[in-house]
Amino acid sequence: MSQGDYLKNYKGTPYQDSRYQGGAQKIPGRVECAYYDRGGEGVAYHDTDAKNNGSGGLNPADGTYLNQFRMEEGVDISYTKFHDQIDNNPYDLVQPPENQLYVGWTESGEWFNTTVEVTHAGVYSADVLYTSNRGGTISMDVNGQDATGPLTITSTFNASDPIAWRQWHHWNIMPALVKVQLPAGKSVLTVHILKEGNMNLAYFDFRASQ
Repeated sequence: MSQGDYLKNYKGTPYQDSRYQGGAQKIPGRVECAYYDRGGEGVAYHDTDAKNNGSGGLNPADGTYLNQFRMEEGVDISYTKFHDQIDNNPYDLVQPPENQLYVGWTESGEWFNTTVEVTHAGVYSADVLYTSNRGGTISMDVNGQDATGPLTITSTFNASDPIAWRQWHHWNIMPALVKVQLPAGKSVLTVHILKEGNMNLAYFDFRASQ
């Protein structure tokens, strides 16, 4: 299927809610993973189970925006917490923003779509803010076609951390992990989890490639 046919047939729509006004995420700029498209399982994403293990799970449904963010959807979402040195811990390679939403509990074979609006056609590179307790591999499609091939995610495991569960919270940025050719205007980016999983993906910062 051509990229034009993919866009014509795609049924997903950009995310929006009472706080996030929505519309396609802008490139150059930051593409937030948790604002993946609306459309549900098989259209906007594929997840190995229907339960959101973060929103309404790990983070109890207490009426707050962050704890209940998209909790009825299968993609597992949480946010960075700065109490008890969870995400602002001494083993971070990069300290993330507080209350940063992210896609987590990732498994091989999962994917999610994000509609973007690209200002100018060209080659773009993207840094990714992430954690990975054992490394892994992702890839990115542009309008239904593989645009990157497998991309290796470096493990953030650190044996010095005495708290076992915090291996999922050692944040890092991989600079220029993604390099893609993008047309001007609307496109759909698909992030695929290829190997290992157990990565937390917060955002991709896109800029024109030098």
